[in-house]
This record gives sequence, structure tokens and C-alpha cells, in this order.
Amino acid sequence: MIERYALPAMATLWMQQTKYETWLEVEIAVLQAQETLGLVPAGTTEAVKTTAQFSASRIDEIEEEVKHDVIAFLTNVAEYVGEPSRFVHLGMTSSDLVDTALNLQVQRALPLIDEKLSALKATILKRAWEHKDTVMVGRSHGIHGEPITFGAKLLVWVDELNRAEARIAHAKAECQAGMVSGAMGTYAHLAPTVEAETCRLLGLTPVKASTQVIQRDRLASLFTAFALLASSLEKMATEIRNLQRTDVLEVEEGFAKGQKGSSAMPHKRNPVSSENITGLCRLIRSYAIPAMENIALWHERDISHSSVERIILPDAFIALHYVLNRFNGVMANLLVHSANMTRNMNVYGGVIFSQRVLLTLIDKGVSREIAYRLVQKNAHAAWNTEGGHFKGNLLADAEVTALLSAEDIANCFDPAPLLSNIDAVFARFPKA
Repeated sequence: MIERYALPAMATLWMQQTKYETWLEVEIAVLQAQETLGLVPAGTTEAVKTTAQFSASRIDEIEEEVKHDVIAFLTNVAEYVGEPSRFVHLGMTSSDLVDTALNLQVQRALPLIDEKLSALKATILKRAWEHKDTVMVGRSHGIHGEPITFGAKLLVWVDELNRAEARIAHAKAECQAGMVSGAMGTYAHLAPTVEAETCRLLGLTPVKASTQVIQRDRLASLFTAFALLASSLEKMATEIRNLQRTDVLEVEEGFAKGQKGSSAMPHKRNPVSSENITGLCRLIRSYAIPAMENIALWHERDISHSSVERIILPDAFIALHYVLNRFNGVMANLLVHSANMTRNMNVYGGVIFSQRVLLTLIDKGVSREIAYRLVQKNAHAAWNTEGGHFKGNLLADAEVTALLSAEDIANCFDPAPLLSNIDAVFARFPKA
């Protein structure tokens, strides 16, 4: 027996049933606008609202014959409404209905994205403050650089998600557009006042100018914002994957009781959520290209965009919603191994403090060239050498000890001065 389960709210928003419900909502809003303006008999809207229904399976049956989804929908609605159906879709073209309804669906789906994004930001910010002073090594080119804190790393993510949130808000405003301007967008059979009243009823903004469609740069803006957010999330998930590598093991995804990591190797604890997120983010990002290519329609309109949007809109919204929710779980349950961070930071006797030694020598009056030679010689002697110890090498180097005391050298290996301005960075963010 197939197990039945309730669809998540985001998936429900993109069901065929919901699409037709939104179409009917738009048609009734146009009818209400026309009645308000005295263009159809009083009571028409109520008569239609009272009797209007549809059957998705019946629409499919009609479409099989007429090969036109909007006509099939209107025909089925008319079967329920009867005589007043002659006023439904009066003066409209298909795109007036489809594009306006689509933007309504976008407006209703985006708050669910916003909710998950906001929750993720809050979780990462909380973990950032929790690890404000958890010292770890920073890396460039994958190679140890200088000390940072894990909290400071996470603040960069929060800041990036703030920008993603702003981009989506901007795209949401661009997609808050409605159109009821008829074939070719000239209002030949409907006055602009009908469009204005319809959009007011639906909470949309009338487009200033249209052809036979609402221009697709608006949706492309949204998909670009989604692609950028997905790219950021992929970056973050990739960082967790790298930090969970066995030879690093500075952070680790939570591992549930009873969870198995491998069918063959019982010891495995894999970053499977971060890997799933990375893959889905690639998919979400890929939708930005067809969304941009949908902008170039022939003349006033063609339908090359339609088949694309039937796939990429539900997929992108559902996948992004899922990714945000799953990554929030990763971050909430992330294990931070601070002891391993300390261990890795001090590998090879603290080579990551080489710049402190360099600058201390320069402060003693040594030229930069000579100081660099002395420091590099001792750092490289420790690098990737069994038992290699940078600090020990410095203390054993007569050239160095002639310039720096043991206390001078010891002070160079204290991470605190390198992190003295971390508080200033955290002051730019709200306390979690």
C-alpha cells in the first residue's frame, strides 16, 4: 500500500488545483472591477461566485480536444455557471489571466521563502555569538593563514544572507505586477480603469506598459536572486563539508541515534545534508539561465516561456524552501570541535604566527627583506616535517635570538592581539 502524506504548504501552492483556484480568483476580480465600473449588470459577480466551480480532470478532458488550457478552464467553469458565464473573461486575453495569477502565486510563495531564510539567519547568528571567541585557523588557498574565530566566519554568512534577503525583497516587488490590458496590451476592449481596480482587489500593481504579456525580466530578477542565494548556501555547505573532513574535523553535522553512515564502513559519519544541499543549490542556480532566456519573446508575445516556467517555478520554490529548512537543521545541530581547532591551529609549532614574528623583527629595526628571510627559513624548516616546530626553530636560531628575546618570541604566538578587533565586527550585528 502506498503511504499517503500531507503535502508541505509550498508544494500545495504549486499544484494544478491551486493554479486553477488562482485563475478563478483573478477572473472574479476582473468581473468585480467591471461591475463596480458599471460595465456588466449588477449582481453578475455574486451570481458567478456562487456557482463557479471547476474540475481539474474535466479541464484536462476538454484541453485534450481544444489544445488550449485557458479555453478548457473557461469552458469547464461555464458548465457550472451557466448564462452569466458570458461575462467571464470579457475583453481579456489569456495572458491577462495567466500572468496575473502567476504573480499572485509568486507573492504567496515568497513569504514561505522569507520565513525559512529568516529562521536560518537567526540560527547562524546565534551560533556566531556562541562561538565569538572560539579560535580557529583561517585558510587561504586551502592553506593555513592566520587565526580567526568560528563566530567571525559565521558572521560573514549572516551578512551575505542579509544581502540575499534584500535581493529577494526587491524581486518580490518587481513581480507584484498585474495586467488586464487585452490582446496586444492596448486596452482595446477593456479600459485601463478595469485593470487598476482588478489589481487593487488582488493587491497587485498595474504594469505601466505591456505587450500581450507581463515582461519576463521581472521573473528573471527573482530567479537571479534565487541563484545568488543558492550559490551562497552552496558555499556555506561546502565549507562545512571541508571542515568535517577526517584530517580536519573542526565541525561536524549532527549524527542522530540509529543513523548509519555507510553500508560497508560502520565508522563513517558523513556530511550528507551538506552534500544534498550543495547538489540542490546547483539545480536552483541553473534555473536562472532559462529565466533570463525567457525575456526574449518574439514581437509582442510567444509562448516559448510557458513550458519553461511550468517546470522552473515550482521546482525552484520547492527546492529552495527545502534547502533553507534543511540547512537550518544543519546549523542548529552542528557540532563544533574547538579542541581540534586548537590542535590544527598549532600544527608545526604555530607557523600561522609567522607574520607576527616578521613584524616584530621589523619593529626591532630589521629590514623587511632580512626579516622575511629569517622567518621563512624557520617556518619552512617546520612545514610538513615530522616533529617540525616553528617556535622551537626560532628559539634555536642564533640570528633570531640575537634580535628577539624568548619573551618577544613567546608573545608572537599569542592569538589574542590578532583577534583584538573581533568585538568591533560583532558590534555591527544584533546580539542573538
